[in-house]
Amino acid sequence: MNRIDRLFGITTMLQSKKHVSAEQIAEQFGISVRTVYRDVKALTEQGIPVSFEQHRGYFLVQGYFLPPVSFTPEEANALLLMEKMALSFGDRSIHAHYTTALHKVKAVLRSKEKDRFEQLNNRIRTHVPEQFSGNFEYLATLQSAISERHIIEVEYRNNNGIASLRRLEAIGLIFYGAAWHIIAWCHLRNEYRDFKVVRIGRLTDTGIPFKKEQHLSLNDYIADRHMNKPNQV
Repeated sequence: MNRIDRLFGITTMLQSKKHVSAEQIAEQFGISVRTVYRDVKALTEQGIPVSFEQHRGYFLVQGYFLPPVSFTPEEANALLLMEKMALSFGDRSIHAHYTTALHKVKAVLRSKEKDRFEQLNNRIRTHVPEQFSGNFEYLATLQSAISERHIIEVEYRNNNGIASLRRLEAIGLIFYGAAWHIIAWCHLRNEYRDFKVVRIGRLTDTGIPFKKEQHLSLNDYIADRHMNKPNQV
């Protein structure tokens, strides 16, 4: 990768994350940390507002936006493949959002690249078992509630088919056992529980902030789950 492409790549990386350390940039582009310092200096000299926060890393000053100029054919092909996976393993809400996102990708492709993109699109298919079908539309709402730390209210049927109304503080989503699961602090049981998304009959983002101040990270929950029996309902 030449330096111009690398500088553009660093800018895109900074735009995609809140903070990025010099070490992360170095690893991403296969360069030394000293080279990262030189590249960041070059970006600031070109008027790109890169700033630095101690112990957190580099960031772009709020308000700066670099629109995507182009995608390589390989990048566009990778996104196309992920669309097929999203259509197979996502739900209706994810299908809609991913499709509109991919339209934006297509909009910046050159005519020749668009033709190749469409040809490849007609040559990729996925065939998955019926139980993988996302016949619901909660994943987008769940993602929003998790990122905003909002309490969700769900009508849920347990393993025995018994319905109950739950208020949950979701800490993450996991796909395993051919299904999506919410990992959440349950107000009713006063503990973390594993809820299968397909068993949700109704879901509402209440907009109410989490009441529990400190939560396990999803990684800590998964690590603990390997040591103990999953608390699935």
